[in-house]
Amino acid sequence: MRHPMNCRGPVGLNRRNMLQIGAIGALNLSLPQLLAANRGSRTEATADSCILVFLNGGPSHLDMWDMKPNLPQEMRSEFKPISTSVTGLQVCEHLPRLARQMSRCTLVRSVHHHEVAHAPAVYTALTGVPSGVKAGLLGAKPTDHPSVGSALARYRPPSAHVPPYVLLPYLTLEGAGGPPQPGYLGGWLGKSHDPFLVLKGGPQPDSFNMPALSHGPDMTTARANSRNELLSAVNGTSLAVRTADSADLERLQGRACDLLTSTATRRAFRIEDEPTRVRDAYGRNIYGQSLLLSRRLVEAGTRLACVSWAPDANSTWDTHGGNFAKLKNVLLPQFDLGFSQLLTDLADRGLLERTLVVAMGEIGRTPKINAGAGRDHWEFCYSVLYAGGGTKGGFVFGSSDKHGAYPSMNPVTAGDVIATIYRALGLSPDLELRDRLDRPVPLVPNSTPIAEVFA
Repeated sequence: MRHPMNCRGPVGLNRRNMLQIGAIGALNLSLPQLLAANRGSRTEATADSCILVFLNGGPSHLDMWDMKPNLPQEMRSEFKPISTSVTGLQVCEHLPRLARQMSRCTLVRSVHHHEVAHAPAVYTALTGVPSGVKAGLLGAKPTDHPSVGSALARYRPPSAHVPPYVLLPYLTLEGAGGPPQPGYLGGWLGKSHDPFLVLKGGPQPDSFNMPALSHGPDMTTARANSRNELLSAVNGTSLAVRTADSADLERLQGRACDLLTSTATRRAFRIEDEPTRVRDAYGRNIYGQSLLLSRRLVEAGTRLACVSWAPDANSTWDTHGGNFAKLKNVLLPQFDLGFSQLLTDLADRGLLERTLVVAMGEIGRTPKINAGAGRDHWEFCYSVLYAGGGTKGGFVFGSSDKHGAYPSMNPVTAGDVIATIYRALGLSPDLELRDRLDRPVPLVPNSTPIAEVFA
């Protein structure tokens, strides 16, 4: 059972102080905007929180958890399958810890969509909505369909003084130097429902940068007075001049102060309070530590924590070249260690039953191995893993054909995957949203939760 943490602010800080010293200006763009949330239509929830581990770039289902050891040489993985804690279920030899955890997991092997490029596929995988873009550079836009975390922040906000939706350790770019990928932000729900960003940074390679929770050493009395005068001037502006958005922002800033002065928020982010053995168990890399921080966040009451496993679309799981070396030497060991420890830690703390954990990417990889010992994009079939949050353990739903190329049984769409997450968190996929033009839009259009994955 979760125990609510003390929500009183640090000594010497209160809502009025925070507003007067202008600390809101030091926040990342999304923080004051995380806090506007109204309740929407509900279904019976099987989970209170979700940790979404997004293997950005496209993990190879054929080399991880839908292996086909009898494929021809030009298709067959270099890795061997191993038995798991579930009779008859095998995974890759480089996932030995996960193999022991499969009795806690549901594996869906028949997911597909029609988006071949990273950004459109990420958008579809994270929102359940087709992008309408077949290829090319696609960045996040204010007209995008809202992300899962954004919708949950809006329609099922937490009761604790913690950010409802946190994204870490990257807001992944569409290629190095490119725009932020679509699918992570609030879109037409508004910036008030963008995620709270916790980014890689700090003195250690596995530490985080959270300027939103720091007031900065240069906040002198003179600057505080200057900002206080500016705030007073803004607050005194004629209502005929002020827009509805600015009035709403003022309200949200006040609520942001309440969150920032909350002990629960600050305590949740103090990953350094974890024992060394616990931090080591997750892996001393930015992704392992992000998984650990995600556990701390949902324990404090955050509704959704999303770990995006790449600074840009091409840097990690996008294995066009050297697929087997990258998976064997870096990607699979880090994932196996951190993800398996996350499941163990949640279970040991009594949190897994009410925390939905999801591991997925935006695409799969081609059955045929290319000339660079890599696999290329393949959106026609890939796998998604669920654990906890009312889902079954030791269960496989759907299957791919003999080449792992297309679903052969119980095909599901990316929208169905997202609808399943909403179903677990207590929102109906048919919930009617209103876009900026006040048009009705379903939460996940033309999609159905995968009922079979629930216990």
